[in-house]
Amino acid sequence: MANGRDSESDTFVQLRTERRKNLRKSILVLKIKGEGEKGVFFGYANILGKGGMFITTVNPMKPGEEFDISFRLPGADRDIRCRCKVVWRRQFDPTTLKREPGMGIQFLDLPEDMANEVQSYLSRA
Repeated sequence: MANGRDSESDTFVQLRTERRKNLRKSILVLKIKGEGEKGVFFGYANILGKGGMFITTVNPMKPGEEFDISFRLPGADRDIRCRCKVVWRRQFDPTTLKREPGMGIQFLDLPEDMANEVQSYLSRA
């Protein structure tokens, strides 16, 4: 009865543990400027965490690609700049319009003072 049921034959769902190490927050729109091998691109992020972000784009880069990024947090007076890497991507799929195409990126060399700014922003309600 460890799962709250009377018999082991009952079907139950085991929940996965949360894999994220850092707090993340949805933001309305964050303008992103990236610069990589394919040139400069602009995108929008609507989810930000201390370790990375999701960038909405119809042409996401491939996992493993690295590029420089800069963005400004709402209310901040300077840009956050660092190197980042694409860790996953979601292609455009007209059958799942509720899921935006884009890419999840990981910050690689975010300076500590800028990481603290991101964490401070995420901590505010």
